[in-house]
Amino acid sequence: MRTVWEILLMIILGICLKTIGAMKPAPYSSYSDLTHCYCLSWRLGVESNNVRAWRTVPTQCLRYVQYYMLGGQYESDLDLIMEQIYSYIDDIVLTNTNTTDTQAWILDVDDTCISNLLYYTGKRFGCDPYDPMGFKTWAIRGECPAIPAVLRLFRKLLQSGFKVFLLTGRDEETLGQPTIRNLHNQGFVGYERLILRTRDYKGQTAVSFKSAMRKQLVEQGYTIWGSVGDQWSDLVGDCLGERTFKLPNPMYFVP
Repeated sequence: MRTVWEILLMIILGICLKTIGAMKPAPYSSYSDLTHCYCLSWRLGVESNNVRAWRTVPTQCLRYVQYYMLGGQYESDLDLIMEQIYSYIDDIVLTNTNTTDTQAWILDVDDTCISNLLYYTGKRFGCDPYDPMGFKTWAIRGECPAIPAVLRLFRKLLQSGFKVFLLTGRDEETLGQPTIRNLHNQGFVGYERLILRTRDYKGQTAVSFKSAMRKQLVEQGYTIWGSVGDQWSDLVGDCLGERTFKLPNPMYFVP
């Protein structure tokens, strides 16, 4: 009888080992699998601000970034972030008893309110080096489409009684009017103020410039409840407000 039970036990163990073996991750079948994993890790590093001061998207990640931006994952990530922002906004509206005249939100402009995806498609989704004159020419055209999820957020903020400030590193002298027209044509109407980079702040990093602008708002009596941007330079520094929300952008880095 013991022999029979030993045989049955061996059979059961064999079946279990085969099942466990089948559950192990399959080995990489090709170089493309390894590339995909690297690019996924690289984008995670970028979005978590662990990869910094990068100049271009790694060339091996061109197709990965292209698929991310055009294949639906970018929009899905935006929707998830918007859900978190809406929940936060509702809590503020329900619990805050202060006057709405000084309750503010700050939104970045490029690839937060309006999209430069069409431009960066021609730049291999960020694999090509930054081209200041090329981007200036593109921005002057004023043809950046609104990012629908952020336009809805913008309108939600206005309906909730917040003062919305649009804060951008775009040069006021050369891009001020094209930016105003672009935003207006895309539905961004009713914001409190569009803050652009003046001559006094030329040459400063985005962190320094945007910190100074937020500090001015706080000194004017505004309470900044939230800041939204696609770059970490939008969301670090001084006077950030109560919460910050990072939108995805694996195409370029602004220091």
